[in-house]
Order: sequence, then structure tokens, then C-alpha cells
Amino acid sequence: MKKRFRLGAAIGFGLSLVAGQVAQAADSFKPGEVWPDDKGVHINAHGGGVLFHEGTYYWYGEHKIEGTAGNRAEVGVHVYSSKDLYNWKDEGIALAVSDDPESEIVKGCIIERPKVIYNETTKKFVMWFHLELKGQGYSAARSGVAVADNPTGPFTYVRSMRPNAGVWPVNVTEDLKDPESIAKAKGKYFGGGVDENQKQYNVLGADFEGGQMARDMTLFVDDDGAAYHLYSSEHNATLHISKLTPDYLDHAGEYARFFPHRWMEAPAICKRDGKYYIIASGCTGWAPNAARSAVADSIFGPWKELGNPCVGENAEITFGGQSTFILPVQGKDDAYIAMFDQWRPNNAIDGRYVWLPIEFTDEGMKIEWRDEWSLDVFDPK
Repeated sequence: MKKRFRLGAAIGFGLSLVAGQVAQAADSFKPGEVWPDDKGVHINAHGGGVLFHEGTYYWYGEHKIEGTAGNRAEVGVHVYSSKDLYNWKDEGIALAVSDDPESEIVKGCIIERPKVIYNETTKKFVMWFHLELKGQGYSAARSGVAVADNPTGPFTYVRSMRPNAGVWPVNVTEDLKDPESIAKAKGKYFGGGVDENQKQYNVLGADFEGGQMARDMTLFVDDDGAAYHLYSSEHNATLHISKLTPDYLDHAGEYARFFPHRWMEAPAICKRDGKYYIIASGCTGWAPNAARSAVADSIFGPWKELGNPCVGENAEITFGGQSTFILPVQGKDDAYIAMFDQWRPNNAIDGRYVWLPIEFTDEGMKIEWRDEWSLDVFDPK
């Protein structure tokens, strides 16, 4: 194995420095390596996203604990701050799980892929995440919402829902409204991988009244301030893109479905030169697979698939990672970072981060492995 898949050798599963040792300031990214925060502890923000607000970056992600128990939410959503993207200050838990057994976010539930956006009108920070209710596996497929007055929180949990109950997508076809096909699909369950059997069932119609499934997700705010929720739906077989209300707290009743039966999860999105780009993955559980990419002139499509943007050794498994966010770098022209997670489900806290620069080409985008790199790669050649 190449060193990008090597476990760290430091004390505590490679997650911290020697006791009392002060972390030295970093000036580069080292994908797949232990990434110490200001306390010398490996950053704990998995499946995360980054918000830039008033000169500071804020990185939100799932707080993991050791072992397989870390695959559930035992603590909450962690947040870190940075001025330079290399060095991160631990700002604590932005959203804490509850000890109340009646709470939807009680300790032991599943909280995944938290993302935060700022609403310029309400002056609120709004967090969305994929929520699975405790003890129900991945059957709930809900979206959770929390709000805060400050970027580091504390965030207050608002509610969860299945998106767009009673609303058809703007690109729905009439066959999906057929009552007979809807009745046939009621109560059917499919796994998270490619299930050819699923194609014969109208999952969209079956979930019309109660709301659509929503698992892997991200958020995006467009140039006009409109916000969008992108999520894997229909048993993960299809990607939905849904506009949010002006306060970013709910769905606006306008959404579209894309890549039906392509089983694309882990969506990440950016906008460049008027075009929208998506990076996603296939559905293979915790195991890495080949990344996907697509481009569109409108966020509501049509979207054109571009293939795997990763190139080089281990590109066919996305360098051992899975997409979570595309980060625009402030103060640099045409600078975007693809953020990936290397999952370690047997010891969740040891998950690693792979941040790599995106190079846009005539064919789409290219992401190439680098053992070490700095933001200088975005400077004019």
C-alpha cells in the first residue's frame, strides 16, 4: 500500500501528538495523514463542509469516537476555525446530541454530512444534516435542521423532515404519477447498492405523500442568495436538488430529480464561470469506489456526466476516499479544493481527510494525487 493508506504511528491510533507537545504551524496539506488541530489532536470533523464568514473559515463535521460506536452520533457536530486552511483551532461542539430519549437527536442516533450556510437576511447560521433515528438503522432517511446566532454555535435543533411531502419534482414524468405504480411500490425496501430490481418500482411516487428519502447531502448558496439542498433519494438511487425557503429552514416546494438509478451519493457542488459542477460517488457502503462528476448550465439541469475526475494511481477508488465538499479558496482566482473522507468504520475516529486541488479542463475537471501541496498551486504560472 502507498503511504496515503498507512495508519499513523503516533500515540492514540495516530490521533494525537505526545502529551504536552505543541503542534507546529503547518504551511501545506498532507492528504491522508494525521491532521493536528491547535491542541495537537487529529481534527474530528468527518463528512464535513466549510463555511467562509467574515474572514474566517469554519469547518463542520461529524465528531467520531473510537471503535465502531463512532459510526453513530455519540457527541454531535464538531467545528473548527482557520484563517489559512492549514491550521485549525478547535472551537468545540457546534451541535450536541441530547440525553433526552424523546429527542430525535438523542445520543446514539446517526448524524451525517453536516453543512452550514449563512443567511444574510435573517443573520442566522443554518445547519442541515442527514439524520437517522436511533435504533432504526438507515430506514428513517430524514433531514435535520439546526440554527445558531454565531458560526461556532451553539446550534439549536429545530426539527427533521422528509423533504417535499406532497410535491412533485419540476421534471416529473406522468408515468410517475400513476396510482397503480405508486400502490405497487408502497412498502418496498431496497439496499444502498445497485439493485436492478428497484427499477420496476415507482419509489418517488410511493414517497410522495410522506416526503422523499434524504441521506447523503450537501448545501449550496447561489450568487443570487438562493440556497439548495442536494441529497441522495429514492433508496439512494436518484439525486434530488431542492430549493430552500428564503430563511433556509425548509424546502420551497421546487425541486428536480437527476441521475435516476445511477446510485450517486456523497454529492459536492461548486459554481465556476456560470457553470455548476458536481462530484459524487457510487454506492458501495464504507468501501471506496470511482468518483463521478457532472456539469450543468443551470442547477436544475440538464446535467451531463463527465466521468471520474480523479487521475493517476488509485484513481479508480478515489485515492481511498469519498467526496464530501468542494471548497472555494478565498483570495485566489479559480481556486477550488475537493474534500474527501477516508473512512475507517472499524475505528471511526481514525478517519482521514484528503484535500486536493481541482484543475478545470475543456473536458470537465481533473483531480490528481499529491503527497503534499500548498495553495501556491493556484498562483498564476
